[in-house]
Amino acid sequence: MAGTKMLKLPEVLDEIEMSRAAFYRMRARGQAPRLIKLPNGQLRCRRSDLDAWWKRCEQTAA
Repeated sequence: MAGTKMLKLPEVLDEIEMSRAAFYRMRARGQAPRLIKLPNGQLRCRRSDLDAWWKRCEQTAA
């Protein structure tokens, strides 16, 4: 996992321009970027997972 950028949830929300509530609704439907829960309970998103999610969104919209 060396070299993999890990984004905090507020960074993800800022990038996708979405509220936390809307993000969690989307996550409950299985449509949000993959999150990883750290041992301290904090959530992170790998940059690669967010990029893959963007790519899926582009394909869906096409």
